[in-house]
Parts: sequence; structure tokens; C-alpha cells
Amino acid sequence: MKKTSTRLADGRELVYYDLRDDTVRDAVDRRPLERTVTTSEVRRDPLLGDSIAVASHRQGRTYHPPADQCPLCPSRGERLSEIPDSSYDVVVFENRFPSLAGDSGRCEVVCFTSDHDASFADLSEEQARLVLDAWTDRTSELSHLPSVEQVFCFENRGAEIGVTLGHPHGQIYAYPFTTPRTALMLRSLAAHKDATGGENLFDAVLAEELAGERVVLESEQWVAFVPYAAHWPYEVHLYPRRRVPDLLGLDEAARTEFPQVYLELLRRFDRIFGEGEPPTPYIAAWHQAPFGQLEEFDGVTRDDFALHLELFTIRRTSGKLKFLAGSESGMNVFINDVPPERAAERLREVASS
Repeated sequence: MKKTSTRLADGRELVYYDLRDDTVRDAVDRRPLERTVTTSEVRRDPLLGDSIAVASHRQGRTYHPPADQCPLCPSRGERLSEIPDSSYDVVVFENRFPSLAGDSGRCEVVCFTSDHDASFADLSEEQARLVLDAWTDRTSELSHLPSVEQVFCFENRGAEIGVTLGHPHGQIYAYPFTTPRTALMLRSLAAHKDATGGENLFDAVLAEELAGERVVLESEQWVAFVPYAAHWPYEVHLYPRRRVPDLLGLDEAARTEFPQVYLELLRRFDRIFGEGEPPTPYIAAWHQAPFGQLEEFDGVTRDDFALHLELFTIRRTSGKLKFLAGSESGMNVFINDVPPERAAERLREVASS
């Protein structure tokens, strides 16, 4: 992997990640952009104890542009985009309309391929490995920013999810706090460790799933399963067999095997609703240990946390979506219409031949 860092016309950082070491990236952003001004602000809810970001400048962000005006395609001729070069393998840049900025963190866009009509599932294993390396490098770089406590790499796919740009891409949020979902995991981890005399909750969950009926696929380095209390109609958690706190902890064996396993999972997601259905909308979310101090989570260290990816869709059956209505949105109590055991069975049925 070759990494080349440059700056866009308005001062934002852009980083190329290339498969070939001899690739030259010297294209200049020719757009007449003024320096980006953001109004991002983090506010803490005194009743719930969580934080929200107020980012009014995002109202003006690009919204469903036609393919020939996509800002994530390479720049060619007089058609100028966020990527100055005429081609790329993987590219990461600071979001022009960030939810978090400055002392409130940072938001980046990750473009998986220059092919506008592709998806992550269309990538080769070599390309998918390059994306993994880019996620890992960005996690490392962002973790050193003084305002950052947790790094979250994710992909939203599909208009049903709320995606406003059709080009295959994901995002990275670098939060100035530990996210509420991670804090819940850490509290459960601490309570289990105390109650069992030191047993790791993530290890216990993985062992239980391996012994059960919800495993979707497994390899020498990775295990994918539908969790016992899945929140979403089709939800898969992907764990490395060797527990590590973040992407930086993965060894070469796990990195080498990841593309094969993950691409297979994504392709199964596109097959679960049958032939002729539109691509399955999904969210793919990496959960990593915070880089800040964990004193509030009694006796828990970063090494107790288990890196894992959660992949889920809001489609519950052909032509029908799972909406977060009263119980989910009002009380955060999910009601799942698809039994996790049946979801796992279906995801095994649609395995590649």
C-alpha cells in the first residue's frame, strides 16, 4: 500500500491509498473553493447522559446529484470533483459538511472505488484489503488528535438508509467522547467481569454462539453469527477469533482472510430477498475500543474490548422496511419480526455455490 497525503483547495486533507507503490499523485484541486466554515457543536443531554451534535451547516450538503455530477467520482477534463486525480484505488478526505469538526472531533469520507456503479461487494479481495488497510491507518491517525476519544468506521448503503450520494463510499467519525452504545458494552463488560471473577463477556458470547445454531459462516480467523438478541431483521456480527481492541490489533493472518469472509457476507445480504430484488440496504459498523481513559468502567481496560463489525439491514421482507416507530424510537426497545435463528438459517441458505 502506498499512502499520499495532499490538500484540497479549501484546506481539507485528502489521502490516496494505492495498490501500486509507483503510483504518483500530484493532481491539484482546481476548484475555486473558499475555506470550509462549520458550526458543529456537541451538547450533552443532562437526563440521558449522552451527547448529540448540532451541525446546521449540513442542511446545504449535496443531495442525490445525477451520476454525471457525482462529487466522489474522479475529476476528468473540466468535470471537477472532491478527488482531483483522474483515477484512484481508495481515497479518504475530510467531509465538506461534517457533523463533527475542530474541538468536536472530525468526519471523513472513504471512497472504496472510482467505479460509480459498483458496490463494496463488487470489489476484488485485493481492493477490499486496501479498504481495510485504509480504515486501520485512519484509525491510527485520528486516535492521535487531541479532541478524539473514539474512532468509528462505517458504511451506509442504500437510499432507504438515508444515503444521499450513490457512489460506493463509507465514512469515519472521530468522536470527542465515548459513544453511548460503546459505554453500554463497557458497563456490561465490567459487570460480567466482576460477577464471574474475571471472565471476558465478549469471549463468553463468542463461545456460546459458536456452540449454537446462529453461526452464518466461520473461517480460521473469523466468525460471523446472528446474535441471540438481534435488534434488526437480518443482523450479523463478525468477530476475529483472537480478541483485539481495534483494527490496529489485527494480525496479518486476520487481515489476509478478512476480504474473503466479508465479501461473502455482503453478497449473501444481496441474495436474502431473492432474485430481482433491488440491492439490500444496510449499515456496516466497526466497533472499536475508545482511546480515552476507561476509569468509569470499573476494572475494564482497552484490551478487554473486542473489535467486531455489525452488519444489518432495515429491510424485513421483500418490499417492506423495518421502521423505528414508538417502542424503538420512544423507548429504545426493539421489536424484531424475524427470529434470529431463522435469519441465520436464511443467510446460510444463500451461500455462494
